[in-house]
Amino acid sequence: MIKIREPVIDERDHMASMKVGYLLPTRDQAVRGDHDLERLVEQARRAEALGFDSVWAGDSPLTRPRAEPLLLLSAVAMATHRVTLGTAVLLPALRHPILLAHQLATLDRLAGGRLIVGMGGGFPSPGTEAQFTAIGVAFARRVSRLEESIEAMRHLWSGREVSFTGRHFDFHGVRLAPTPARPAGPPIWLAGGGEAALRRVARLADGWLPYPPQAQTYARERAAIQQSAARAVTPALYATLCLDGDPERARRRLRVSVERYYNASLEAVEAVQAMFAGTARAAADWLRFYAEAGARHVVIRLAADDHHAALEDFAGLVLPLLQMEGAA
Repeated sequence: MIKIREPVIDERDHMASMKVGYLLPTRDQAVRGDHDLERLVEQARRAEALGFDSVWAGDSPLTRPRAEPLLLLSAVAMATHRVTLGTAVLLPALRHPILLAHQLATLDRLAGGRLIVGMGGGFPSPGTEAQFTAIGVAFARRVSRLEESIEAMRHLWSGREVSFTGRHFDFHGVRLAPTPARPAGPPIWLAGGGEAALRRVARLADGWLPYPPQAQTYARERAAIQQSAARAVTPALYATLCLDGDPERARRRLRVSVERYYNASLEAVEAVQAMFAGTARAAADWLRFYAEAGARHVVIRLAADDHHAALEDFAGLVLPLLQMEGAA
């Protein structure tokens, strides 16, 4: 059974300690009407071979439809050996915590303890609200359901008989098997920025997976988490990049990809999300700003038409620059 090291923050070194993950293009593929899931599994295999530290899958059954992340990551778990697997991000409020805890424990077993559970409440938008309504979950209660789910799942992962009474969930005498590969269960990383979200990260999370468009914002919010965190919190980053030797062409390609992905303007999305378009050298420099702000694990979403070529380009052009700077 493969084990991974628990995340450790090394304040003395920036780039050397920053891990780099790859977000599988589940949404991009679905938008094009391509539902070949084996192609996604092969992308995960290739990312591992190219030296990425982790492979991730997003979640959105209705708002931005794509392959179900836990089923896909189960296939990836069996096809890979080294990389960490993660959800970026899962929406637990759409699921009952008993069933979700069972699924995640089983996936963590399949992965040999390589799982990280990135979670979020769901970005407020008409599409997201419609998704919750269709599934029969009150959108206004999504954050409290998220928090309660985390508490319930951590109890359920203990392997003991659990009774739980909360605002949303009430169950008695429940025992799950199998338990996760690790006694405490997979690490839970929470998305989000702003005062309320940062308090939630500090109180509940093992890691933080935001996407602030400015590294200065990242540094300030990370410091706020550190000051009040109840446990060690791994600072991570979700970032979208489009590489091209011509920065103007990269910007045009980023626009096409982002607007197809979100059904919103690039300007609206980049106002709230970390996004970059340009050369490999400039991309490495841009990521370095976040590393200096404290990021220790970056999840890269590549904006591209040809995701195989984009993965190869990032691994061949950007990863060596990051590794070189880390070794310097």
